Amino acid sequence: MPRRFVTLDVFTADPLTGNPLAVVLDAGGLDSAAMQAIAGEFNLSETVFVLPPEDPRQRADIRIFTPKRELPFAGHPTVGTAVLLALLDQDGKPGAAAFGLKEKVGIVSCAVEIVNATCGSARFRLPKLPETWSTGRESSDCAWALGLDPTEIGFDRHVPSRHSAGVAYDLVPVSSLDALARAKPNGEVFNQTFGDSDHPAAYAYTRAGNEDGLRFRARMFGLGMGISEDPATGSAAAAFAGALMQCEPLGDGEHDLVIDQGVEMGRPSVINLQMVIKDGALISAAIGGNAVMISRGELL
Repeated sequence: MPRRFVTLDVFTADPLTGNPLAVVLDAGGLDSAAMQAIAGEFNLSETVFVLPPEDPRQRADIRIFTPKRELPFAGHPTVGTAVLLALLDQDGKPGAAAFGLKEKVGIVSCAVEIVNATCGSARFRLPKLPETWSTGRESSDCAWALGLDPTEIGFDRHVPSRHSAGVAYDLVPVSSLDALARAKPNGEVFNQTFGDSDHPAAYAYTRAGNEDGLRFRARMFGLGMGISEDPATGSAAAAFAGALMQCEPLGDGEHDLVIDQGVEMGRPSVINLQMVIKDGALISAAIGGNAVMISRGELL
């Protein structure tokens, strides 16, 4: 049976930038193997499959696949799918919407604002706060894996760490924008360094240089996910909140941070991360950004 699909660029309002996403509507009847094969056909960092909700209080159940594996949760698929479903529900008319999407990690609460017939923004609350899943790798090992000098790993209080908010990442701080631009995964060494994860993925980051220090630039190398480099990675930004709690002197209150990603790929993306800290503990976090429709069609 024909199945509708839409592609969007996510974490951007400008077409042909940001992180591309495919969303397959009418996905009922597809098994996991078929979904994985379709994701491989699109060959984007993620493809979403929209299913009728088991719980009628939610807008949809969704499953998320990279070209090689299924993910329990991902940020740019959540933002892009939320914007698309709101566009369809509202027939492209400006306005706000709120609903839940059920992912493998649990219910993800989304708030959406439609701007016009093809573009909107969405914010979702993390269904799972970041946790430390292991001790960060040695700076020398991270440098070797990313083709950098050991002196270029770390800045201020930031040291390599390992966090997960549903998807595990190695968080690797680098000393400058120049070092970040030169980072390049070193194949077999990358897998040796980060390979004790079930999907080796490194999120390299540094400060972007704004006055308050709350803007960062990042690159995500997801070789274990079948992604050489990702233009924007919401699940890594969620894990990054854990690194910030560990390494950044944030006090109690609400903190709004900006993460630029995809710049070195020519696919600039902007991810908004909001963290709420109380009594020195992270009590909630949210990720938001824009999404714009690019194409629509049918799988035959």
